[in-house]
Amino acid sequence: MSGSGRKRPTLVAENRYSSATAPQKAAAPKPAPKKKSAKPPRKPKGPLGFISAFFGFVFRLIWSIFWRGTAIVSLIIAVAVLYTSSKLPSAESLIDGRARGSVTMLDVNGQQFAWRGDQFAGAITADSVSPNLRNAVVATEDKRFYSHFGISPRGIAGAIRSNLQDGNGALSGSGGSTITQQTAKLLCQGQPFDSTKWANEAAYEADCRRSTLWRKVTEAIYAMAMEARYTKDEILTIYLNRAYLGAGTRGFEAASQRYFSISSSQVNPAQAALLAGLLKAPSSYAPTSNLQRSWDRASVVVRLMADQGYITEAQAQDALANPAQLAENAHARQGGYYADWVMDTGPSYFTDDTTEDVIIKTTFDPRIQQAAEGALDWVFENKVREGSEAQAAIVVMSSDGAVRAMVGGRQTTSGGAFNRATQALRQTGSLFKPFVYAAALELGHSPMEIINDDPLCMNIAGSGEWCPQNYDREFKGPITLTQALYESRNIPAILLSESVGRDAVQSVATGFGISSDLADGPALALGVSESTLVEMTGAYAGILNGGSSVAPYGLVELSLRRNPSVPLMGAGGGIGERVIRDESAAQLTWMMHQVIEQGTGQRAKIDGWQIAGKSGTTQGARDAWFIGFTADYVTGVWMGYDNNTPLSGVTGGGLPAEVWHETMTRVLDGMIPLPLPMTAPSGEPAGPVMSDEQAKSLIDLILRDLQNAGN
Repeated sequence: MSGSGRKRPTLVAENRYSSATAPQKAAAPKPAPKKKSAKPPRKPKGPLGFISAFFGFVFRLIWSIFWRGTAIVSLIIAVAVLYTSSKLPSAESLIDGRARGSVTMLDVNGQQFAWRGDQFAGAITADSVSPNLRNAVVATEDKRFYSHFGISPRGIAGAIRSNLQDGNGALSGSGGSTITQQTAKLLCQGQPFDSTKWANEAAYEADCRRSTLWRKVTEAIYAMAMEARYTKDEILTIYLNRAYLGAGTRGFEAASQRYFSISSSQVNPAQAALLAGLLKAPSSYAPTSNLQRSWDRASVVVRLMADQGYITEAQAQDALANPAQLAENAHARQGGYYADWVMDTGPSYFTDDTTEDVIIKTTFDPRIQQAAEGALDWVFENKVREGSEAQAAIVVMSSDGAVRAMVGGRQTTSGGAFNRATQALRQTGSLFKPFVYAAALELGHSPMEIINDDPLCMNIAGSGEWCPQNYDREFKGPITLTQALYESRNIPAILLSESVGRDAVQSVATGFGISSDLADGPALALGVSESTLVEMTGAYAGILNGGSSVAPYGLVELSLRRNPSVPLMGAGGGIGERVIRDESAAQLTWMMHQVIEQGTGQRAKIDGWQIAGKSGTTQGARDAWFIGFTADYVTGVWMGYDNNTPLSGVTGGGLPAEVWHETMTRVLDGMIPLPLPMTAPSGEPAGPVMSDEQAKSLIDLILRDLQNAGN
């Protein structure tokens, strides 16, 4: 109570003051906290404790070895990368690494029609090519190119997983290589081509592409060294210049020129996608081999470009709807046989073995080539039994020997194949007879002179009796030289050859360009000697041009790409020395014109055109020929089997004449007919070449010569 007289105690808040200002009052001592007793670690007891301790020790040991080993390996790799990087040359020196050069051939219009060797159209850079092309390459080959350090662990892991899922080995199939690694492979990791180690460049490249574990390791080191030495754009530049893109092209500039006839700086998204798509399998996806396959691959690249943001969806749809179209000269895979022949006629150091980029201007006419190929295909489709393995060849040339077209076999677009127009030596048969008549005309005989077509037999030393026959097994008796030629009678040809002398006949044939060994006996007149189609066609060109020899040629001018205005060599053929007089050539042309008008070559006749020619069929019908000419062109056709199997029912005046007719109908289409340079004989048939008594004496002389030769 208040009135109790007691004083109330003072209220104190313990936390109101700091320890320094708090009222000094002895506080009751607090009891000291009890110390917690330290518990020893729990130790597993028994076998489990031993196992746990053992695995702990092993783990710590492995980890210790692993990080130390990793550090050592990383150090070794770093040293290897730095060392390799220090040995790398400048990026510019790696752009063109071909071991051989190229040959580009131009037709009569100045257009490219054939390529040989590795085409390289000049250096490009990652900056100079179209952005579409650069983006297409990165999108399809290495989307992380600008962020990785030369190798992509993620890409490698994905490739290994994909390979294993496909049932292949870890290194078989997809490689997961970056563009840098692919460039290292193109460079063969800095190992240059050595002819003493590799048989050829193809073997060298195959060796460089081998995928072994050790090669993958060294490739990765080389790739990282490149990343340390070069910029990303320098690496991409090397890659864009060295990649093989099919059809003999090296680098994207050559491929762009080859397929589209434009520079790589001008390609649109569709064209860029097609070119980038070739990197996966250049030979398989080359548009000149299978355009649809190239388009299918390009569509995949277009989608990758769109997915990675390089083109808009609208651009992607446009590229898919309008795939890249090839240039006209890329479609025209003509002249493979012709190009091979030109390569053979030029010096090897400028053709097959060239280390330079060579340009050759030729006499090749693509229009005429197309006519010849189309004619051959048409005849075999419509006139020859299905499944026949018979072969054929065609040569078209001008009267000066300039070869305009050449088909060396039924595979008309082939290159590098056996060329039956230039390589096949075959008996010429009656195709040889004009040289017999040319020799006679040159020695003063007339087309209208009479000669006997009567049975003839003679004993050949070592062979017995020889009784040559005419093809129809008939004899006409006294006939003119002209009739004897246009009906291709054998007996008159033999008698005429013996009359003027075999030496004279051989001299004329050799003068016109027949270079093979000619027969020595009386069978010379029947064409038992061998020749090639291009050689025989050239010989007939000599008759058309007025009697001068020609050397068939295709090469007009050869120069280097780096200096195209300075020709290093000119035409390798043309008109040569005179063989027979103009008058003799004009008379012979008229006689050969009768072959077409009323003789064995009537199937070659073309309305409105003057044509001269001659058919030829060899013994056993193993070869059938027809060579004819207008005022503009000389065209030769050969048919036969490669294994010398006899032709069934085929003579030179049959299918070969029809091939000639089809070819020249197409060649002459739209041209103005010109008259042949020929002279018709005047007056009635002249006296005989020889009387019966003279003929008997000649035969006796032949027999004596043969007997002496046998002795």
